[in-house]
Amino acid sequence: MAIYDDLPPCLLGFPGELRDRLVAAVLSGAKTTTTGLLEQYEREGEPLPEPGTRAVLVDSAERPLAVLERTEVRVLRLAEVDLRHAVDEGEGYASVAEWRASHEGFWHSAELRAAMGDPHFTVGDDTLVVTERFRILGDGDGAGA
Repeated sequence: MAIYDDLPPCLLGFPGELRDRLVAAVLSGAKTTTTGLLEQYEREGEPLPEPGTRAVLVDSAERPLAVLERTEVRVLRLAEVDLRHAVDEGEGYASVAEWRASHEGFWHSAELRAAMGDPHFTVGDDTLVVTERFRILGDGDGAGA
């Protein structure tokens, strides 16, 4: 049995170019944080992640690539996300404003709005987000974990 068999998947973005780019950033070590919407967890009935919990990073084909351990989880207002978190998302953001514009583009996309079941879904300063910091424990076959 591989180590990831009992772990939930870590799904970054939607399958396709975005997910594959984010997964590559995690595997390179550039991406050590991610951000989700609290409302999305609530709508999907998903429990919030907790520090110390593990997940398996998967690509667009849902192949397991690495075991991640969450080291920090915070629920913040969108306006409270700091530069360290934005930079550690590993996508080349030089400012919180760049990070926010990119994330708002994703959160206001037709695909995310469809997933939320709300064609008019928007975010603002007071929108609650879930920020996670993580580290790679090992690859998907359990090596190093």
